[in-house]
Amino acid sequence: MTSTAPGSPRRSRRPRHPPIGRFATVPVTAIAGIVAVVHLALAAVPRRWFDEDLMLAIGRHHLDWGAVDQPPLTPLLARLADTVAPGSPVVLAVPAVLATAGTVLLTALLVRELGGDPRAQTLAALGPGTGVAAAQFGHWLTPYTLEPALWAVIFWLLLRWTRTRDPRLLLALGPVVGVTALTRFQVMALGVAVVVAVALTGPRALLRAPAFWAGAVIALLVAAPTLAWQAANGWPQLAMADAVATENALIYGGPLVVALHGLAVAGPLTLGLAACGLAGLWRDPRWHDHRFAGVAFVLLAVAVVLTSGRHYYLLPAYPVLVAIGAVALQHRREAGRARAAWPAVTLGVVLAAGALASSVLLASPRFADALVAETVRVHRELTPGQRDRTALGANPYVYATHLDAAPPELGLPPATGSNRAYGWFAPPPEHQDRLLLVGDPGPFRPWFTGARALTTVTAPTPLGTYGGLVPESATIWLLEGRTAPWAEIRLAARDLLVVPPG
Repeated sequence: MTSTAPGSPRRSRRPRHPPIGRFATVPVTAIAGIVAVVHLALAAVPRRWFDEDLMLAIGRHHLDWGAVDQPPLTPLLARLADTVAPGSPVVLAVPAVLATAGTVLLTALLVRELGGDPRAQTLAALGPGTGVAAAQFGHWLTPYTLEPALWAVIFWLLLRWTRTRDPRLLLALGPVVGVTALTRFQVMALGVAVVVAVALTGPRALLRAPAFWAGAVIALLVAAPTLAWQAANGWPQLAMADAVATENALIYGGPLVVALHGLAVAGPLTLGLAACGLAGLWRDPRWHDHRFAGVAFVLLAVAVVLTSGRHYYLLPAYPVLVAIGAVALQHRREAGRARAAWPAVTLGVVLAAGALASSVLLASPRFADALVAETVRVHRELTPGQRDRTALGANPYVYATHLDAAPPELGLPPATGSNRAYGWFAPPPEHQDRLLLVGDPGPFRPWFTGARALTTVTAPTPLGTYGGLVPESATIWLLEGRTAPWAEIRLAARDLLVVPPG
Protein backbone atom coordinates (compact mmCIF):
# COMPACT_ATOMS: atom_id res chain seq x y z
CA MET A 1 0.00 0.00 0.00
CA THR A 2 1.30 3.46 -0.87
CA SER A 3 0.48 6.82 0.60
CA THR A 4 1.00 10.41 -0.42
CA ALA A 5 2.50 12.85 2.04
CA PRO A 6 0.33 15.84 2.98
CA GLY A 7 0.93 18.76 0.67
CA SER A 8 2.74 16.68 -1.97
CA PRO A 9 1.29 16.36 -5.48
CA ARG A 10 -0.57 13.15 -6.24
CA ARG A 11 0.94 10.93 -8.85
CA SER A 12 -1.21 10.53 -11.93
CA ARG A 13 -2.19 6.95 -12.60
CA ARG A 14 -0.80 6.51 -16.07
CA PRO A 15 -0.06 3.19 -17.67
CA ARG A 16 3.56 2.24 -17.98
CA HIS A 17 4.90 1.99 -21.50
CA PRO A 18 8.30 0.97 -22.81
CA PRO A 19 10.62 3.93 -23.24
CA ILE A 20 11.32 4.94 -26.79
CA GLY A 21 14.81 4.41 -28.08
CA ARG A 22 16.83 5.84 -30.91
CA PHE A 23 15.46 6.27 -34.40
CA ALA A 24 16.87 3.96 -37.08
CA THR A 25 17.98 6.94 -39.13
CA VAL A 26 20.26 5.29 -41.65
CA PRO A 27 18.22 2.25 -42.76
CA VAL A 28 14.83 3.99 -42.62
CA THR A 29 15.94 7.09 -44.50
CA ALA A 30 17.68 4.83 -47.03
CA ILE A 31 14.41 2.98 -47.67
CA ALA A 32 12.47 6.24 -47.92
CA GLY A 33 15.14 7.70 -50.19
CA ILE A 34 15.05 4.72 -52.54
CA VAL A 35 11.25 4.92 -52.66
CA ALA A 36 11.42 8.65 -53.46
CA VAL A 37 14.08 8.25 -56.17
CA VAL A 38 12.23 5.38 -57.86
CA HIS A 39 8.95 7.29 -57.94
CA LEU A 40 10.56 10.49 -59.16
CA ALA A 41 12.13 8.48 -61.97
CA LEU A 42 8.74 6.98 -62.83
CA ALA A 43 7.20 10.45 -62.70
CA ALA A 44 9.44 11.46 -65.59
CA VAL A 45 7.88 8.73 -67.76
CA PRO A 46 4.95 10.17 -69.78
CA ARG A 47 1.66 9.25 -68.11
CA ARG A 48 -2.02 10.14 -68.21
CA TRP A 49 -3.94 8.73 -65.25
CA PHE A 50 -7.53 9.99 -65.20
CA ASP A 51 -7.63 10.55 -61.44
CA GLU A 52 -4.51 12.70 -61.63
CA ASP A 53 -5.85 14.46 -64.72
CA LEU A 54 -9.03 15.25 -62.77
CA MET A 55 -6.96 16.93 -60.04
CA LEU A 56 -5.14 19.00 -62.66
CA ALA A 57 -8.39 19.79 -64.50
CA ILE A 58 -10.12 21.01 -61.33
CA GLY A 59 -7.08 22.96 -60.23
CA ARG A 60 -6.57 24.57 -63.61
CA HIS A 61 -10.16 25.36 -64.64
CA HIS A 62 -12.67 24.64 -61.87
CA LEU A 63 -10.98 25.29 -58.51
CA ASP A 64 -13.50 25.84 -55.73
CA TRP A 65 -13.95 24.91 -52.07
CA GLY A 66 -15.16 21.51 -53.20
CA ALA A 67 -16.22 19.24 -56.02
CA VAL A 68 -18.65 16.37 -56.22
CA ASP A 69 -16.21 13.73 -55.00
CA GLN A 70 -13.11 15.74 -54.18
CA PRO A 71 -12.25 18.21 -51.43
CA PRO A 72 -10.03 21.05 -52.69
CA LEU A 73 -6.53 20.33 -51.33
CA THR A 74 -5.21 17.98 -54.02
CA PRO A 75 -6.53 20.11 -56.92
CA LEU A 76 -4.92 23.12 -55.23
CA LEU A 77 -1.57 21.30 -55.10
CA ALA A 78 -1.99 20.40 -58.77
CA ARG A 79 -2.65 24.03 -59.62
CA LEU A 80 0.44 25.17 -57.70
CA ALA A 81 2.59 22.60 -59.51
CA ASP A 82 1.10 23.64 -62.85
CA THR A 83 1.84 27.28 -62.05
CA VAL A 84 5.41 26.68 -60.91
CA ALA A 85 6.33 24.36 -63.79
CA PRO A 86 3.58 24.17 -66.43
CA GLY A 87 3.42 20.77 -68.07
CA SER A 88 6.11 19.20 -65.87
CA PRO A 89 5.05 15.69 -64.81
CA VAL A 90 7.89 15.50 -62.29
CA VAL A 91 6.91 18.69 -60.45
CA LEU A 92 3.26 17.57 -60.51
CA ALA A 93 4.32 14.33 -58.82
CA VAL A 94 6.41 15.91 -56.04
CA PRO A 95 3.62 16.08 -53.39
CA ALA A 96 2.67 12.46 -54.10
CA VAL A 97 6.28 11.26 -53.90
CA LEU A 98 6.84 13.16 -50.65
CA ALA A 99 3.72 11.56 -49.18
CA THR A 100 4.74 8.07 -50.33
CA ALA A 101 8.25 8.37 -48.91
CA GLY A 102 6.87 10.15 -45.86
CA THR A 103 4.64 7.18 -45.07
CA VAL A 104 7.78 5.04 -44.85
CA LEU A 105 9.34 7.43 -42.32
CA LEU A 106 6.12 7.84 -40.34
CA THR A 107 5.59 4.09 -40.06
CA ALA A 108 9.04 3.76 -38.53
CA LEU A 109 8.22 6.63 -36.15
CA LEU A 110 5.07 4.78 -35.10
CA VAL A 111 7.23 1.76 -34.24
CA ARG A 112 9.61 3.94 -32.24
CA GLU A 113 6.70 5.46 -30.35
CA LEU A 114 5.64 1.95 -29.38
CA GLY A 115 9.09 1.12 -28.03
CA GLY A 116 10.34 -0.64 -31.13
CA ASP A 117 14.06 -0.98 -31.70
CA PRO A 118 15.87 -0.01 -34.93
CA ARG A 119 15.45 -3.50 -36.35
CA ALA A 120 11.67 -3.36 -35.88
CA GLN A 121 11.57 0.15 -37.33
CA THR A 122 13.43 -0.98 -40.43
CA LEU A 123 11.18 -3.98 -40.93
CA ALA A 124 8.06 -1.83 -40.58
CA ALA A 125 9.40 0.79 -43.00
CA LEU A 126 9.71 -1.92 -45.64
CA GLY A 127 5.93 -2.50 -45.40
CA PRO A 128 4.76 0.71 -47.12
CA GLY A 129 8.03 0.74 -49.04
CA THR A 130 7.08 -2.51 -50.81
CA GLY A 131 3.29 -2.10 -50.94
CA VAL A 132 1.76 -2.96 -54.31
CA ALA A 133 -0.68 -0.05 -54.32
CA ALA A 134 1.97 2.46 -53.25
CA ALA A 135 4.25 1.19 -56.00
CA GLN A 136 1.51 1.67 -58.56
CA PHE A 137 0.29 5.15 -57.66
CA GLY A 138 2.98 6.57 -55.37
CA HIS A 139 3.89 9.13 -58.05
CA TRP A 140 0.36 10.04 -59.14
CA LEU A 141 -1.00 13.20 -57.54
CA THR A 142 -4.32 11.90 -56.22
CA PRO A 143 -6.07 12.19 -52.83
CA TYR A 144 -5.58 8.50 -52.08
CA THR A 145 -1.82 8.90 -52.56
CA LEU A 146 -1.62 11.65 -49.94
CA GLU A 147 -3.98 9.99 -47.45
CA PRO A 148 -1.73 7.26 -45.92
CA ALA A 149 0.83 9.81 -44.72
CA LEU A 150 -1.88 12.00 -43.18
CA TRP A 151 -3.49 9.06 -41.36
CA ALA A 152 -0.06 8.00 -40.11
CA VAL A 153 0.38 11.45 -38.54
CA ILE A 154 -3.03 11.12 -36.87
CA PHE A 155 -2.14 7.75 -35.38
CA TRP A 156 1.30 8.98 -34.30
CA LEU A 157 -0.36 11.78 -32.32
CA LEU A 158 -2.80 9.30 -30.75
CA LEU A 159 -0.07 6.82 -29.83
CA ARG A 160 2.16 9.52 -28.40
CA TRP A 161 -0.74 10.85 -26.33
CA THR A 162 -1.38 7.32 -25.07
CA ARG A 163 2.20 7.24 -23.79
CA THR A 164 2.58 10.82 -22.52
CA ARG A 165 -1.00 12.08 -21.96
CA ASP A 166 0.13 15.49 -23.24
CA PRO A 167 -3.07 17.44 -24.13
CA ARG A 168 -1.21 19.50 -26.72
CA LEU A 169 -1.07 16.40 -28.91
CA LEU A 170 -4.86 16.22 -28.94
CA LEU A 171 -5.10 19.87 -29.90
CA ALA A 172 -2.65 19.18 -32.74
CA LEU A 173 -5.02 16.50 -34.00
CA GLY A 174 -7.47 19.25 -34.96
CA PRO A 175 -5.58 20.89 -37.84
CA VAL A 176 -4.18 17.54 -39.00
CA VAL A 177 -7.63 15.96 -39.22
CA GLY A 178 -9.01 19.13 -40.81
CA VAL A 179 -6.35 19.12 -43.52
CA THR A 180 -6.96 15.41 -44.07
CA ALA A 181 -10.67 16.14 -44.53
CA LEU A 182 -9.70 18.70 -47.17
CA THR A 183 -7.96 15.82 -48.93
CA ARG A 184 -10.55 13.02 -48.56
CA PHE A 185 -13.71 12.80 -46.47
CA GLN A 186 -12.95 9.22 -45.37
CA VAL A 187 -11.09 10.61 -42.36
CA MET A 188 -14.51 11.35 -40.85
CA ALA A 189 -15.22 7.61 -40.86
CA LEU A 190 -11.86 7.12 -39.14
CA GLY A 191 -12.87 9.62 -36.46
CA VAL A 192 -16.12 7.79 -35.77
CA ALA A 193 -14.34 4.41 -35.72
CA VAL A 194 -11.71 5.67 -33.25
CA VAL A 195 -14.31 7.15 -30.89
CA VAL A 196 -16.35 3.91 -30.93
CA ALA A 197 -13.22 1.79 -30.50
CA VAL A 198 -11.95 3.87 -27.56
CA ALA A 199 -15.38 3.72 -25.92
CA LEU A 200 -15.29 -0.08 -26.21
CA THR A 201 -11.67 -0.82 -25.30
CA GLY A 202 -10.11 2.35 -23.85
CA PRO A 203 -8.21 4.38 -23.00
CA ARG A 204 -11.46 6.14 -22.13
CA ALA A 205 -9.50 9.04 -20.68
CA LEU A 206 -9.18 10.15 -24.29
CA LEU A 207 -12.93 10.78 -24.51
CA ARG A 208 -12.89 12.64 -21.18
CA ALA A 209 -10.08 14.96 -22.29
CA PRO A 210 -11.34 18.47 -23.16
CA ALA A 211 -8.40 18.86 -25.57
CA PHE A 212 -9.71 15.93 -27.65
CA TRP A 213 -13.06 17.60 -28.24
CA ALA A 214 -11.41 20.97 -28.74
CA GLY A 215 -9.31 19.31 -31.45
CA ALA A 216 -12.49 17.95 -33.03
CA VAL A 217 -13.94 21.47 -33.15
CA ILE A 218 -10.73 22.75 -34.76
CA ALA A 219 -10.94 19.98 -37.36
CA LEU A 220 -14.51 20.93 -38.24
CA LEU A 221 -13.53 24.59 -38.53
CA VAL A 222 -10.68 23.75 -40.90
CA ALA A 223 -12.98 21.56 -43.01
CA ALA A 224 -15.95 23.97 -42.78
CA PRO A 225 -15.49 25.61 -46.23
CA THR A 226 -15.62 22.33 -48.12
CA LEU A 227 -18.48 21.06 -45.95
CA ALA A 228 -20.35 24.29 -46.70
CA TRP A 229 -19.76 23.69 -50.43
CA GLN A 230 -21.20 20.20 -50.12
CA ALA A 231 -24.25 21.50 -48.23
CA ALA A 232 -24.85 24.25 -50.80
CA ASN A 233 -24.73 21.70 -53.63
CA GLY A 234 -26.99 19.06 -52.09
CA TRP A 235 -24.29 16.83 -50.51
CA PRO A 236 -23.30 15.03 -53.75
CA GLN A 237 -20.50 13.26 -51.83
CA LEU A 238 -23.16 11.20 -50.04
CA ALA A 239 -24.63 10.10 -53.35
CA MET A 240 -21.17 9.00 -54.46
CA ALA A 241 -21.37 5.96 -52.16
CA ASP A 242 -24.19 4.48 -54.23
CA ALA A 243 -22.38 5.31 -57.46
CA VAL A 244 -19.18 3.66 -56.24
CA ALA A 245 -21.08 0.55 -55.12
CA THR A 246 -22.81 0.27 -58.50
CA GLU A 247 -19.56 0.68 -60.42
CA ASN A 248 -17.81 -1.85 -58.20
CA ALA A 249 -20.57 -4.34 -58.95
CA LEU A 250 -19.96 -3.81 -62.67
CA ILE A 251 -16.17 -4.04 -62.33
CA TYR A 252 -15.80 -6.79 -59.71
CA GLY A 253 -19.16 -8.50 -59.43
CA GLY A 254 -19.39 -8.27 -55.63
CA PRO A 255 -17.95 -6.68 -52.49
CA LEU A 256 -15.96 -9.80 -51.56
CA VAL A 257 -13.85 -9.48 -54.69
CA VAL A 258 -13.31 -5.79 -53.92
CA ALA A 259 -12.09 -6.73 -50.42
CA LEU A 260 -9.73 -9.38 -51.83
CA HIS A 261 -8.36 -6.82 -54.27
CA GLY A 262 -7.75 -4.49 -51.34
CA LEU A 263 -5.81 -7.18 -49.52
CA ALA A 264 -3.76 -8.00 -52.60
CA VAL A 265 -2.60 -4.43 -53.20
CA ALA A 266 -1.54 -3.95 -49.57
CA GLY A 267 1.49 -6.16 -50.19
CA PRO A 268 2.59 -9.37 -48.43
CA LEU A 269 4.81 -7.70 -45.83
CA THR A 270 2.15 -5.15 -44.89
CA LEU A 271 -0.47 -7.90 -44.62
CA GLY A 272 1.81 -10.14 -42.57
CA LEU A 273 2.78 -7.39 -40.14
CA ALA A 274 -0.82 -6.18 -39.87
CA ALA A 275 -1.94 -9.72 -39.04
CA CYS A 276 0.76 -9.94 -36.37
CA GLY A 277 -0.40 -6.61 -35.04
CA LEU A 278 -4.03 -7.68 -34.78
CA ALA A 279 -3.02 -10.94 -33.10
CA GLY A 280 -0.82 -9.13 -30.63
CA LEU A 281 -3.53 -6.61 -29.78
CA TRP A 282 -5.91 -9.50 -29.06
CA ARG A 283 -3.59 -11.77 -27.08
CA ASP A 284 -0.93 -9.68 -25.36
CA PRO A 285 -2.00 -7.58 -22.35
CA ARG A 286 0.90 -5.22 -23.05
CA TRP A 287 -1.18 -3.81 -25.90
CA HIS A 288 -4.23 -3.01 -23.79
CA ASP A 289 -4.06 0.75 -24.30
CA HIS A 290 -3.58 0.35 -28.05
CA ARG A 291 -6.40 -2.07 -28.79
CA PHE A 292 -8.52 0.77 -30.07
CA ALA A 293 -6.33 0.83 -33.22
CA GLY A 294 -7.25 -2.76 -34.05
CA VAL A 295 -10.94 -2.29 -33.30
CA ALA A 296 -11.02 0.87 -35.41
CA PHE A 297 -9.38 -1.03 -38.28
CA VAL A 298 -11.96 -3.82 -38.08
CA LEU A 299 -14.82 -1.32 -37.98
CA LEU A 300 -13.47 0.46 -41.04
CA ALA A 301 -12.96 -2.84 -42.86
CA VAL A 302 -16.56 -3.87 -42.19
CA ALA A 303 -17.81 -0.49 -43.37
CA VAL A 304 -15.81 -0.72 -46.61
CA VAL A 305 -17.17 -4.22 -47.35
CA LEU A 306 -20.78 -3.39 -46.46
CA THR A 307 -20.79 -0.21 -48.55
CA SER A 308 -18.75 -1.79 -51.37
CA GLY A 309 -16.15 0.96 -51.19
CA ARG A 310 -13.10 1.15 -53.40
CA HIS A 311 -10.37 -1.42 -52.88
CA TYR A 312 -7.91 1.25 -51.68
CA TYR A 313 -10.16 2.79 -49.00
CA LEU A 314 -8.57 0.78 -46.18
CA LEU A 315 -4.92 1.30 -47.16
CA PRO A 316 -4.32 4.40 -44.97
CA ALA A 317 -5.26 2.38 -41.85
CA TYR A 318 -2.46 -0.17 -42.31
CA PRO A 319 0.65 1.74 -41.09
CA VAL A 320 -0.39 1.69 -37.42
CA LEU A 321 -1.07 -2.07 -37.54
CA VAL A 322 2.20 -2.61 -39.39
CA ALA A 323 3.98 -0.74 -36.60
CA ILE A 324 2.27 -2.78 -33.88
CA GLY A 325 3.04 -5.99 -35.76
CA ALA A 326 6.72 -5.10 -36.06
CA VAL A 327 6.98 -4.49 -32.31
CA ALA A 328 5.02 -7.69 -31.60
CA LEU A 329 7.60 -9.58 -33.65
CA GLN A 330 10.32 -7.82 -31.67
CA HIS A 331 8.73 -9.17 -28.50
CA ARG A 332 8.83 -12.68 -29.99
CA ARG A 333 12.46 -12.18 -30.97
CA GLU A 334 13.37 -11.04 -27.48
CA ALA A 335 11.62 -14.12 -26.10
CA GLY A 336 13.58 -16.40 -28.42
CA ARG A 337 10.59 -17.24 -30.65
CA ALA A 338 11.48 -15.20 -33.71
CA ARG A 339 10.53 -16.21 -37.23
CA ALA A 340 12.34 -15.16 -40.37
CA ALA A 341 10.74 -12.21 -42.12
CA TRP A 342 12.92 -12.31 -45.22
CA PRO A 343 10.50 -14.41 -47.35
CA ALA A 344 7.77 -11.77 -46.98
CA VAL A 345 10.29 -8.98 -47.59
CA THR A 346 11.61 -10.68 -50.72
CA LEU A 347 8.14 -11.39 -52.08
CA GLY A 348 7.13 -7.81 -51.30
CA VAL A 349 10.07 -6.38 -53.23
CA VAL A 350 9.33 -8.62 -56.22
CA LEU A 351 5.63 -7.69 -56.27
CA ALA A 352 6.45 -4.02 -55.81
CA ALA A 353 8.80 -4.16 -58.81
CA GLY A 354 6.01 -5.72 -60.85
CA ALA A 355 3.58 -3.06 -59.64
CA LEU A 356 6.00 -0.31 -60.67
CA ALA A 357 6.10 -1.79 -64.17
CA SER A 358 2.32 -2.14 -64.29
CA SER A 359 1.98 1.52 -63.31
CA VAL A 360 3.59 2.49 -66.60
CA LEU A 361 1.06 0.35 -68.51
CA LEU A 362 -1.95 1.56 -66.52
CA ALA A 363 -1.06 5.21 -67.09
CA SER A 364 -0.04 4.82 -70.71
CA PRO A 365 -0.75 8.13 -72.50
CA ARG A 366 -1.39 6.61 -75.92
CA PHE A 367 -5.16 6.88 -75.97
CA ALA A 368 -5.34 10.18 -74.08
CA ASP A 369 -2.78 11.76 -76.40
CA ALA A 370 -4.63 10.47 -79.46
CA LEU A 371 -7.93 11.75 -78.06
CA VAL A 372 -6.50 15.20 -77.38
CA ALA A 373 -4.73 15.42 -80.74
CA GLU A 374 -7.85 14.53 -82.72
CA THR A 375 -10.01 16.90 -80.67
CA VAL A 376 -7.52 19.72 -81.30
CA ARG A 377 -7.58 18.98 -85.02
CA VAL A 378 -11.38 19.05 -85.22
CA HIS A 379 -11.58 22.17 -83.04
CA ARG A 380 -9.08 24.02 -85.23
CA GLU A 381 -11.03 23.14 -88.36
CA LEU A 382 -13.90 25.28 -87.09
CA THR A 383 -13.92 28.85 -88.32
CA PRO A 384 -13.25 31.53 -85.68
CA GLY A 385 -16.96 32.40 -85.66
CA GLN A 386 -17.95 28.76 -85.23
CA ARG A 387 -15.42 28.25 -82.42
CA ASP A 388 -16.85 31.21 -80.54
CA ARG A 389 -20.34 29.64 -80.69
CA THR A 390 -19.18 26.09 -79.91
CA ALA A 391 -18.64 24.72 -76.42
CA LEU A 392 -16.29 21.79 -75.87
CA GLY A 393 -17.68 18.84 -73.94
CA ALA A 394 -16.91 15.23 -73.11
CA ASN A 395 -18.72 12.30 -71.54
CA PRO A 396 -17.86 10.36 -69.41
CA TYR A 397 -15.68 12.53 -67.19
CA VAL A 398 -12.57 10.45 -67.94
CA TYR A 399 -12.47 11.94 -71.45
CA ALA A 400 -13.14 15.43 -70.10
CA THR A 401 -10.19 15.21 -67.72
CA HIS A 402 -7.86 14.28 -70.57
CA LEU A 403 -8.98 17.35 -72.51
CA ASP A 404 -8.73 19.70 -69.54
CA ALA A 405 -5.28 18.42 -68.60
CA ALA A 406 -3.93 18.89 -72.13
CA PRO A 407 -1.12 21.42 -72.60
CA PRO A 408 -2.62 24.94 -72.63
CA GLU A 409 -0.69 25.86 -75.76
CA LEU A 410 -2.96 23.52 -77.74
CA GLY A 411 -5.71 26.10 -77.33
CA LEU A 412 -8.58 23.89 -76.12
CA PRO A 413 -11.18 25.69 -73.99
CA PRO A 414 -12.26 24.22 -70.63
CA ALA A 415 -14.46 21.17 -71.13
CA THR A 416 -18.04 20.83 -69.99
CA GLY A 417 -19.87 17.60 -69.28
CA SER A 418 -22.65 15.89 -67.38
CA ASN A 419 -20.73 13.12 -65.60
CA ARG A 420 -19.28 13.13 -62.06
CA ALA A 421 -17.76 16.47 -61.04
CA TYR A 422 -18.34 17.90 -64.51
CA GLY A 423 -22.07 17.87 -63.93
CA TRP A 424 -21.57 20.44 -61.16
CA PHE A 425 -19.00 22.75 -62.77
CA ALA A 426 -20.12 26.08 -64.22
CA PRO A 427 -21.93 25.63 -67.57
CA PRO A 428 -20.71 27.18 -70.84
CA PRO A 429 -21.72 30.76 -71.70
CA GLU A 430 -25.19 31.16 -73.15
CA HIS A 431 -24.01 32.47 -76.52
CA GLN A 432 -22.57 29.04 -77.30
CA ASP A 433 -25.43 27.15 -78.95
CA ARG A 434 -23.35 24.26 -80.33
CA LEU A 435 -21.39 21.53 -78.58
CA LEU A 436 -18.31 19.69 -79.83
CA LEU A 437 -18.69 16.54 -77.75
CA VAL A 438 -16.18 13.75 -77.21
CA GLY A 439 -17.71 10.42 -76.19
CA ASP A 440 -21.33 9.59 -75.42
CA PRO A 441 -23.77 12.28 -76.68
CA GLY A 442 -26.76 10.65 -74.94
CA PRO A 443 -27.08 12.96 -71.92
CA PHE A 444 -27.05 16.08 -74.13
CA ARG A 445 -28.87 14.80 -77.25
CA PRO A 446 -32.44 15.71 -76.13
CA TRP A 447 -31.52 19.41 -75.97
CA PHE A 448 -30.12 19.74 -79.50
CA THR A 449 -31.90 19.53 -82.83
CA GLY A 450 -29.02 17.92 -84.70
CA ALA A 451 -26.07 15.63 -84.07
CA ARG A 452 -23.28 14.64 -86.48
CA ALA A 453 -20.51 12.11 -85.84
CA LEU A 454 -17.27 13.67 -87.09
CA THR A 455 -14.58 11.09 -86.32
CA THR A 456 -13.69 8.24 -84.01
CA VAL A 457 -10.50 7.93 -81.98
CA THR A 458 -9.17 4.48 -81.09
CA ALA A 459 -5.94 3.68 -79.29
CA PRO A 460 -3.44 1.58 -81.30
CA THR A 461 -3.44 -1.13 -78.59
CA PRO A 462 -6.38 -0.50 -76.25
CA LEU A 463 -5.83 -1.35 -72.60
CA GLY A 464 -9.17 -0.09 -71.32
CA THR A 465 -9.68 2.36 -68.48
CA TYR A 466 -11.71 2.46 -65.31
CA GLY A 467 -11.73 -1.29 -64.90
CA GLY A 468 -12.72 -1.73 -68.54
CA LEU A 469 -15.95 0.28 -68.19
CA VAL A 470 -14.55 3.15 -70.26
CA PRO A 471 -13.21 1.84 -73.57
CA GLU A 472 -10.27 3.45 -75.27
CA SER A 473 -12.39 4.41 -78.24
CA ALA A 474 -14.43 7.59 -78.54
CA THR A 475 -16.45 9.34 -81.21
CA ILE A 476 -16.34 13.12 -81.60
CA TRP A 477 -19.77 14.65 -82.26
CA LEU A 478 -21.04 18.08 -83.24
CA LEU A 479 -24.40 18.89 -81.61
CA GLU A 480 -26.25 21.87 -83.07
CA GLY A 481 -29.42 23.81 -82.34
CA ARG A 482 -29.50 24.03 -78.54
CA THR A 483 -33.12 24.28 -77.34
CA ALA A 484 -32.78 25.07 -73.62
CA PRO A 485 -30.56 27.19 -71.35
CA TRP A 486 -27.30 25.61 -70.29
CA ALA A 487 -28.25 25.79 -66.62
CA GLU A 488 -31.40 23.76 -67.30
CA ILE A 489 -29.47 21.20 -69.35
CA ARG A 490 -26.88 20.90 -66.60
CA LEU A 491 -29.44 20.12 -63.90
CA ALA A 492 -31.29 17.59 -66.01
CA ALA A 493 -28.26 15.79 -67.51
CA ARG A 494 -25.89 15.49 -64.55
CA ASP A 495 -25.12 11.99 -63.28
CA LEU A 496 -22.56 10.26 -61.06
CA LEU A 497 -22.14 6.85 -62.66
CA VAL A 498 -19.29 6.52 -65.13
CA VAL A 499 -21.25 3.91 -67.08
CA PRO A 500 -24.93 3.33 -66.20
CA PRO A 501 -25.81 -0.32 -65.49
CA GLY A 502 -27.24 -2.21 -68.41
